Amino acid sequence: MFRLVIARVVGIVPILLIVSFLTFTMLHMVPGDIRDRILGVDATAEQFEALGEKLGLNDPFLVQYGRWLYRAVQGDLGTSAYNSQRVTDAVLDTLPVTLSLTFGGVFVAVLIGVPAGVYAGLHRGSLVDRTAVLLATVGQALPNFWLAMLLVIPFALWWRILPATGFTPPTESVGAWLQSITLASIALGTSASAALARQTRGGIIDVLQQDYIRTARAKGLSDQVVTFKHALKNAAIPVITTIGFQVNGLLGGALIVEQVFGLNGFGSLAIDAVRTQNIPMMQGVVIMGTLVIVSVNILVDVAYGFVNPKVRPT
Repeated sequence: MFRLVIARVVGIVPILLIVSFLTFTMLHMVPGDIRDRILGVDATAEQFEALGEKLGLNDPFLVQYGRWLYRAVQGDLGTSAYNSQRVTDAVLDTLPVTLSLTFGGVFVAVLIGVPAGVYAGLHRGSLVDRTAVLLATVGQALPNFWLAMLLVIPFALWWRILPATGFTPPTESVGAWLQSITLASIALGTSASAALARQTRGGIIDVLQQDYIRTARAKGLSDQVVTFKHALKNAAIPVITTIGFQVNGLLGGALIVEQVFGLNGFGSLAIDAVRTQNIPMMQGVVIMGTLVIVSVNILVDVAYGFVNPKVRPT
């Protein structure tokens, strides 16, 4: 298992290099010049040239990329084009908000989707099974931002049980942190729970038809032992893969849901960077987003290796 982790971690390096180069290239092909937005139309040629020198825009493209890469390896993703704020600091300040919503959504999805899928799979063809399939279909069709707005009305406006806006870091108060992410996590996790329920149901139905399950039952093992010791472990293999895909999807969904709840997270930082053509900030957002997604994929691979020994390196 250690070799599996090392192999996946080493594989991050070429991915980040490719993503960083492509991002740097595409952002520098964007029409317009950021100096025009900063200085305005009344700027002189001397001011234009001085700002270009300050931002490093007067150097050749490969020189700019090499300088940025050298600093990025040391943890410095550059400085915002509009102020002295370090990109690394801005990303690390906002990323906990988005990660809290994402993994809160995963928790809701697993809490609802996996038990529902297991129960439906064990009672295939029953009324409960058909109801679960119907609800899963509806749940997958619900846009998370629309559900977020629906949740705000009763819980935040009518009953005032949970806050409609704002984020409290867990370092200040765990209880307040949970309250601040509950509505957003439910909005994100609902559609993901529907996908997990469908995948879990299918996995359970498929595993229960295998020969080793029939053999276990023929030996006189109870339904509980057959289900929890034999069926669930093997049915979990595709479910873990689905969870990985859902995490990546929830990360993108969190960027939108943040806007509904007025959270200054990674999504707000990305949208503001794109709106203002803040190239250093956009580069930092893309690189950090890629690192998060790749890290999640590594965790999924590790979990997959625990469940399925066949994927472990020999």
